[in-house]
Amino acid sequence: MKPQIFCFFALFCSLTYSNTAFEIPRSTIVELTEPSTKRIYPLFIKLPRSYGENTTQKYPVIYLTDAWYSFQIVSGASRFPMNSGAMEEAIIVGISYSKGSEGSSSRIRDYTPVKADSWKLETGNAGGHSKFIRDIVFPYIESSYRTEPLRRTFVGNSLGGLLGTYILFNQTEMFNSYIIGSPSVWFNENYILSESLESLKRPVKVYLSVGGLETPEYGQREDMVSGASALADKLKKYEGFGLNLKFSIINGASHSTAFPTTAIQGLDWIFGKS
Repeated sequence: MKPQIFCFFALFCSLTYSNTAFEIPRSTIVELTEPSTKRIYPLFIKLPRSYGENTTQKYPVIYLTDAWYSFQIVSGASRFPMNSGAMEEAIIVGISYSKGSEGSSSRIRDYTPVKADSWKLETGNAGGHSKFIRDIVFPYIESSYRTEPLRRTFVGNSLGGLLGTYILFNQTEMFNSYIIGSPSVWFNENYILSESLESLKRPVKVYLSVGGLETPEYGQREDMVSGASALADKLKKYEGFGLNLKFSIINGASHSTAFPTTAIQGLDWIFGKS
């Protein structure tokens, strides 16, 4: 067996197992309350492998939307590159949906930028949810763990990507890097494309991607490729003003399969050491 292959398997086989349910190493769940609404949002938190040993080191933080879906993917996909030194270690924080919410009601409410009368579920709370992240989530994470407050990465997909785009345009300084996957640009007749980016006080990196099969031709109700391309064209106008954009169309990927590639390629672009 080649040495690099052995090391790869050694990293994954060094876990201890029992008959209890599988747990993600060094992870925990806390619940934070939004004061204005009394909604409770669970946070899924995973610490880097070196966190306990390097007691003076501070770490960047990766913030995920849709935590039930994204936390497991990003934790698993980043484990080997972070543990092997190919990628900078980071704290991972998944922001889940409000407790007690039914179906997709929490994400539709919290990830959409404006009210859409044609939708049965509540919409338009992106401003309120981003304020909750800024005023409640950030202070908790940064007071509880050793973080680098100026190094926050946003990761969102679909409506989560729409939320990330809203934050990028309206509260750019919340994050210094963004991974925006298959954003729902189509929401409310492409409303997000009517917004403009605030002046940048410091450089911002944006990794934007979409699956090549995310079009009506392949069964997708909305043309996500056209939406993401239009967003990329809009963001390119700011490249000379401190924004570093990388846009990728993932060949052969649909809306349901594009995110894992988006997440790991985006993280490698931001945190990779090669």
